[in-house]
Amino acid sequence: MRDLIVSEFLTVDGVMQAPGGPDEDREGGFEHGGWQQPYVDEIFAEAISEGIATSDALLLGRKTYEIFAGYWPTATDEGEFADMMNSIDKYVASRTLDAVEWQNSTLLEGDVAEAVAELKRQPGGDIRVIGSGELVQTLMAHDLVDEYQLMIHPLVLGSGKQLFRESSKRTDLELVDTKTTTTGVVMLYYQLGN
Repeated sequence: MRDLIVSEFLTVDGVMQAPGGPDEDREGGFEHGGWQQPYVDEIFAEAISEGIATSDALLLGRKTYEIFAGYWPTATDEGEFADMMNSIDKYVASRTLDAVEWQNSTLLEGDVAEAVAELKRQPGGDIRVIGSGELVQTLMAHDLVDEYQLMIHPLVLGSGKQLFRESSKRTDLELVDTKTTTTGVVMLYYQLGN
């Protein structure tokens, strides 16, 4: 059975909204987009590359898919990492998309929890979720997450969409690894406890 890993950029107060750019997600009047960029260093970039390289597939929600599909196919200056992002299998959960165009992308059909459970039963390596906040809520509610890789940035925003919300249920986690970057990002690797 394949493991499903939720890999997220978070602030100390748990915000995951719009880490990549100012206009990434302004929903709810969010004005702090792009908060993650100043914290990228060599250790951080290496951990991200390693995470993608050791995964067989990405699982993305519609918004994250559209952001990635709008960037990575033409990111010629990103070299080997762009090649990994473009060549890896991508599964997209969406109620509004009719098709997905990005290389090696498949639109999941029917109930997303059932479709993801079926993906996990197929042979292969890890499935990695990046961003995709609403999709992650569904995955957590259906006990489909096997591991969290949380990159906690030394920043408090005070508002924005959070990974763990009031509707989240108690989940025991086992810390299996940690890393710290030169910019103060703490990477926490948790597996779900028994």
